Amino acid sequence: MSGDSSGRHALEELCQRYWSPLYQFIRARGYNEAEAKDLTQEFLLHLLEHATLQKADRLRGRFRSFLCGALVRFLRDASDKRRAQKRGGGAVHVELDSCGDHAPASSAPEELLFDREWALVILENALRTVERAGWGDAPERAGTAEGRFAVLRQFLPGSVEVPSYEAAATQLRLSVPALKSELHRLRQRFKAAVREEVAATVSAPHEIDQELHHLQQVLMNKGVEWSASSKPSPPIP
Repeated sequence: MSGDSSGRHALEELCQRYWSPLYQFIRARGYNEAEAKDLTQEFLLHLLEHATLQKADRLRGRFRSFLCGALVRFLRDASDKRRAQKRGGGAVHVELDSCGDHAPASSAPEELLFDREWALVILENALRTVERAGWGDAPERAGTAEGRFAVLRQFLPGSVEVPSYEAAATQLRLSVPALKSELHRLRQRFKAAVREEVAATVSAPHEIDQELHHLQQVLMNKGVEWSASSKPSPPIP
């Protein structure tokens, strides 16, 4: 029973963190919405069933590249399996472990889309980390912690509209200098959270800055035609 519960928790965590880049990548390969959702779910289940993520921990390189490379091969083998079934043949074994260096062979548009969605997931996870940590030293002065964060969060990457310092300060019952001080601390905390998220996806400390730079470039790449459902491209702090 505990094993089933642990498996469900692991699947939920995988879906929360990686569903968006995986799903968007599959959609960019030409699959319709229903097919992409099914394949994303199947891929995540296979990762758990084959303990592929545990093997990834022993590999050198970026987890982003590992996961994208594994997905490329999963889709290739899933396509072979479907063709074999149409011809009346048997099932084709899906190999997730024989991915070489686990890096995609090229920078095709769908792979750039994967990297962009991955970067957005990094930012969203960092935002949740900062929010869970609470913000502000005097809740009674400016409402609930959630309310304060909702105002301050508008000054972080990803916001569609950024209010004026004066408007935000009035809303939080702060002076403008006090607001700027709060924002400086929040941005530092957010930057550290982003770095921690990236550090968990690379195999060595020296790769952190390289990965941050790559994700920044991907988010700012204007030459890639993103899907209509994609979010705006905030900069990596």
